Amino acid sequence: MSTLLKKERHGAVMVWTLDQAETRNALTGNNAAEEFVQACAEVTRDTSVRAVVLTGAGPVFSSGGNVKDMQKYQGNTLPTEVIRDEYRNGIQRIPKALYPLDVPVIAAVNGPAIGAGLDLTCMCDIRIASEKATFAESFVRVGIVPGDGGAWLLPRVVGMSKACEMAFTGEALNAAQALACGLVSRVVSPEQLMPEAMTLAQKIAANPGTVLRMTKRLLREGERSSLETLLELSASYQAIAHHTADHHEAVRAFVEKRSPRFS
Repeated sequence: MSTLLKKERHGAVMVWTLDQAETRNALTGNNAAEEFVQACAEVTRDTSVRAVVLTGAGPVFSSGGNVKDMQKYQGNTLPTEVIRDEYRNGIQRIPKALYPLDVPVIAAVNGPAIGAGLDLTCMCDIRIASEKATFAESFVRVGIVPGDGGAWLLPRVVGMSKACEMAFTGEALNAAQALACGLVSRVVSPEQLMPEAMTLAQKIAANPGTVLRMTKRLLREGERSSLETLLELSASYQAIAHHTADHHEAVRAFVEKRSPRFS
């Protein structure tokens, strides 16, 4: 089976493309988990990367779980603890690697994002949709639950009521409906999807890398910390930021009325 995740560098922006036509860019029944873990580790180590764009090749963003691969669970031949460990050591490694990644990630959703494919977009920070994109939390329709963290991820993006509606019915949203409920921040034509995503990524990447990473960490911490805890962490991060060369350059540029030249 071919590699799922294709990686391409554009300056300070890394583009990851789901490209496995034979599985419709599925996230199970292949090496998706290992590839995402490795890609996230590479970006974490490379401090020159300041943004990531995640998209899909072909007409589909991601079909989520490989339903054909689920045939191995028929007949009750696999013990429940073996299946549980398959999830722990397989697809659940993706949210553990991608969601806390301290580089901003934009999902450029080119087509259907189904089940775990939808949840994958929710692991990203920003979602831009093609007019051809659809989104479905469809696990219930194949008799399973969201095994990849979707029950935690989706409510944080669209709110609990809309997440419940999507999870309980399994019905798909089109791009306009996704925009209306806040699942995506903008909808563009298919031809403009990657140019729009790359323009946004370049705007993000124009800022100091160290501060970008700390800002994302603060936003993630803010989801689960008290205000008092986050303020204390913010003060510590700010003390670090004030000592960076990029901050010194930004202050000089402001005083000298010119554009900053960040490292």
